[in-house]
Amino acid sequence: MTDRTTVPAGRRAVCAAAGALVIGLLLGSCGGGDEPPAAASGGGSTPAASAAVPEGNAKPLPKSPPKTLSIAKLGVTAPVSPLGLRPDGRIEEPPLSRPNLTGWYKLGPTPGENGPSVILGHVDANKKQAVFYRLKDLKQGDRIEVTRQDGTTATFAVTSKQDVDKNAFPHKKVFAETLDYSSLRLVTCGGAFDASTGHYKNNLIVYAKLVQSA
Repeated sequence: MTDRTTVPAGRRAVCAAAGALVIGLLLGSCGGGDEPPAAASGGGSTPAASAAVPEGNAKPLPKSPPKTLSIAKLGVTAPVSPLGLRPDGRIEEPPLSRPNLTGWYKLGPTPGENGPSVILGHVDANKKQAVFYRLKDLKQGDRIEVTRQDGTTATFAVTSKQDVDKNAFPHKKVFAETLDYSSLRLVTCGGAFDASTGHYKNNLIVYAKLVQSA
């Protein structure tokens, strides 16, 4: 369970929900079958190479749900749908039938708001590439844009990425870290593919911070 003792009162609901997740099964069906598409690696454990250092933090935006996620470097433009928790406490995930759909964890901040916002996506689905197939290729300084329902666009710059065993997923850091700026976390499957379970063993997490809003 997540330790809530250091989380401000206004954030405890988010932290409690994050701590309730069965993160070992986060995006567990990323494979969508008994094997990934040809040459798929499902993520990468190599640290992001140094690139342009992201600018300073931009002023956070008011609450507004996300509509579209765009990553120019990867050629990604994808709709964003809200995700909550299943009755068993696991986080919902985008349906495999819509491989280009991403999902925003609606119990946390909206992208552009102060704090960590989380968007999930599959690496592959039904043996075909999905929206976050190339997420491992992002480097420090690469841009991620999120258009919001209020018409504004929040632009984030990648700061780091992390490939972690699903059983050691950093719940608090991803879902409920106490921050004084707006941050985005993109989460997908990573690491080796386990043919016996049909799932990837790890989760790949990309961390980014807000550098521009308009």
